[in-house]
Amino acid sequence: MIRQPIVTICGHVDHGKTSILDYFRCTSLQECEAGGITQKISFTLYPSSQIKKACSLIDKNKIELEIPGFLFIDTPGHAAFTNLRKRGGSLADLAILVIDINEGIKPQTAEVIQILKANKTPFLIALNKIDNISNWRTNKNSEISLRKNIESQPTNVKNLFDERYMTIAGALSSYGFEADLFFNVEDFTKKIALIPCSARTGEGIQELMMMLCGLSQKYLKERLNLGKEPKGVILEVKKEKSNDYAEAILYDGELKKGEEIAVADIEGNPIITKIRNIEEIQPLSTRFKSQEKVRAATGLRIQFSERIDVLPGMPFLSYKGDKEKIKEIFKKELTENIKTEKKGIIAKADSLGSLEALLVLLKQSNIPILKAGIGNINKSDFVNAKANLEIDELDAIILGFNVSLNEDAKELQTNNKEIKVITEEVVYKLIDDLVEFRNNKRKEIEKKKLMELTSLCKLEILHQYVFRNTKPAIFGIKVLAGKLTANVNLIDEDENKIGRTKNIQADKKSVDEATEGMEVAISLPGTNFERELKDKKFLYSDMGEKQFRDFKKNKDLLTQNEIKILSEIAEIKRRKNMVWGK
Repeated sequence: MIRQPIVTICGHVDHGKTSILDYFRCTSLQECEAGGITQKISFTLYPSSQIKKACSLIDKNKIELEIPGFLFIDTPGHAAFTNLRKRGGSLADLAILVIDINEGIKPQTAEVIQILKANKTPFLIALNKIDNISNWRTNKNSEISLRKNIESQPTNVKNLFDERYMTIAGALSSYGFEADLFFNVEDFTKKIALIPCSARTGEGIQELMMMLCGLSQKYLKERLNLGKEPKGVILEVKKEKSNDYAEAILYDGELKKGEEIAVADIEGNPIITKIRNIEEIQPLSTRFKSQEKVRAATGLRIQFSERIDVLPGMPFLSYKGDKEKIKEIFKKELTENIKTEKKGIIAKADSLGSLEALLVLLKQSNIPILKAGIGNINKSDFVNAKANLEIDELDAIILGFNVSLNEDAKELQTNNKEIKVITEEVVYKLIDDLVEFRNNKRKEIEKKKLMELTSLCKLEILHQYVFRNTKPAIFGIKVLAGKLTANVNLIDEDENKIGRTKNIQADKKSVDEATEGMEVAISLPGTNFERELKDKKFLYSDMGEKQFRDFKKNKDLLTQNEIKILSEIAEIKRRKNMVWGK
């Protein structure tokens, strides 16, 4: 016996994932959702009787349906179907990647492609919104094929269509995928099928359904063989006053009310519990119905016999008293996908699948991970991040995908400003923010090392603030660019050596440094202000040729003002030595 293929519909926000599913199931859920964006994972049981009803091309092309239907999963854009994981890859047997033909591959689309590739999930692409191509003629005659309608578009429209689909096909090749329009593909194991469609007019939706059926039957038969033992994944846990229940997907076997199951905790240890009640999603509906027994693949709401602390994304199996064997299976499943390194950042996510997806994307961005976990950011995460400050400042980062900080962590964040916490609900935005922060931090660290070798600054003498003429000279300056610290040798515009700064004061208090824009008082032992500085306007930090070359080599770490000072110092030095610093 074969089960329904599990099909996930994924892609960028606003590209029409839910709209395509709505067209399949003849509903308008999309309009009911806040801002038209799917708020949670939802599943639809789509029986074979509905496939035949909705897709006349099945009979027309004499396709004999063997599959009992589909279990469609519509995912929030930000989740990138990340909870849909099981050991060995994706829980989804197939994916429909929805791309707006007019917008092409967006960052979120790229993220989904990377996860599909990492999970080895077969997929086809719905090129949605063809009706938004300027002057597109929608085909309303079922006797005319999609291919024929595309080819009969006016020349300028056809050229625009070709340009857009070929741009997407070209972009896919950079991810290692060959793609073409479905009617040009001969071997679907070598090329990704692109199906032009419109969820608004319905054009191409039948072809999309026909391709799904054909690919499922031709390439997934062995994978769809129904096993004896129930296996599933917890998607979400809903806490209610009277009882908690879990939304889950049963992807193999049969599950009975009253049966004992084992659910994995974060360590891979089995939590043993009994199923008190099972509710199954009804075909083409968002309603659930109580059942004594359910068969994969299907969407469920499960009530357990007691309250247990279960995390989203965790696997469950039938329990027959074989606790050690199940523990081994769970441990392998969890450690296989959560690999950490000896050094790196701290990563947290809201579920096992989310965490695994985050780790895939971090690995692709060459960012090492020291610790990875599920749940809100806590005290322990700050302890680990603080230890990183000593090892590598770049790793003193806590990254949170779809999580927040608990009360202890909020307090620690206030008192540990040097530890960076980055949280986001959109995983590609999270990675972008992290990469940008690390790049800026890296430059900051390199600049700090550079500035430790010598200071780089230009000062304006404030003649109205001369507090002492000599032994030491104390007077006011304004930092025009760079940074002034103690023990910096200063020269004037004619390269006369003026002296070395001893103290810096701001608002009558000693400070370690003065940065661009600050007005401070400085003391210079061995300098006579009246004799040496009375007619001078600017002072510069002195430097040797090697230091100058180091600064020049690291120009990308300097501000425009600092680069300008560097060039002024070179000009001063070259009045006496034309090849200085070259």
